[in-house]
Amino acid sequence: YRVGALEFRGVHCVGMPGPASKRRVPVSQAGMTDPHQLFDDTSSDQSRCYGAQRASGDLGYPTTTSSPQADFLAHPVSNMAVAYGSSLAAQGKELVDKNIDRFIPVTKLKYYFAVDTVYVGKKLGLLVFPYLHQDWEVQYQQDTPVAPRFDVNAPDLYIPAMAFITYILVAGLALGTQDRFSPDLLGLQASSALAWLTLEVMAILLSLYLVTVNTDLTTIDLVAFLGYKYVGMIGGVLMGLLFGKIGYYLVLGWCCVSIFVFMIRTLRLKILAEAAAEGVPVRGARNQLRMYLTMAVAAAQPLLMYWLTFHLVR
Repeated sequence: YRVGALEFRGVHCVGMPGPASKRRVPVSQAGMTDPHQLFDDTSSDQSRCYGAQRASGDLGYPTTTSSPQADFLAHPVSNMAVAYGSSLAAQGKELVDKNIDRFIPVTKLKYYFAVDTVYVGKKLGLLVFPYLHQDWEVQYQQDTPVAPRFDVNAPDLYIPAMAFITYILVAGLALGTQDRFSPDLLGLQASSALAWLTLEVMAILLSLYLVTVNTDLTTIDLVAFLGYKYVGMIGGVLMGLLFGKIGYYLVLGWCCVSIFVFMIRTLRLKILAEAAAEGVPVRGARNQLRMYLTMAVAAAQPLLMYWLTFHLVR
C-alpha cells in the first residue's frame, strides 16, 4: 500500500505464501561470521585475551600464582630440614668412603690400573722375552713409585685381570670344541684358578713372615706378579687348539721358562732388598733362605701353568 511517499509491504506468515516471494539471505553485518564458514575464527579473541594477560603482568608476562610446594619450601623450617638432610647425606658418604677404603684400598688400586697401550705392549713383550731386558729396578719419585705407564718394571693389575678373564673364555672355547662344555665345569675352572692364586699369596706372605724379610712387597704386588702367568697359559691353550699337543707344549714350555726368569729378576730386588741396596751378595743363612724363597716362588709358576691347562688340550 502506498500512502503518500511511504510504502508498506505486507508481512507473510508461515504457510501463507505471498505473491512472487523469494528467499532472502540476510546481509552479513559487521562483527557477524560468514554463514558458509564451518568454524568460528577466535584468533583475534585469543590475541586480545593474551594481550590483556600480558598487560596485567609485571614484566609483560602472565602472572603466575605460587604453588603450595613453593610456599612450603620457602618456609624457614623446611629450609632447615633440607640443610640437615644434606649434612646427613654428606656424613654418610664420608663414612662409606672410609669403610670402603679400609677394606678395599681404592686409592691404591688406581695406581695399579694407571696403564696405557704402550705400557701394555711393552709389558707383554717383557713377559714373553725377559732375556733382553737389563734394568729391572722400579723407578721412584719422592719415595713413591711412578705409575706403571711410565715404568715397565712397575707391577699392574690390568694385565692380570684381563688375562684371567681371557683365560676363562679360552678354557670355555677349548671345552666347547671337545663337546665337554657346561656352565658348572667353566665355573669350576674359574674357581680353581682363583683358589690356587689365593693359596699362593697366603703361602708367600707366611713365608716372608717366617723368614722375617723386610720388604716393600705388598699383597697387591704379589697378586700382580702371580697373575702374569695367565698370559703364558692363554698362549699355550690357543696354540694347543690350533696345532694340537705339539704346539701346546712348545709355546707353554717357552712361556714357563720366560715367567721363571721374569719372577727371579723381579722378586730378587724385592725380597733381597738388603743385598741389592749394598750392591754385593751378603752371605749368610738369612739371605740363603730369601734366595730359596725367591726360587720356590718362581718355580711354582710353571707347575701351576701346566696344572691349570693340561686338561684343556687333547
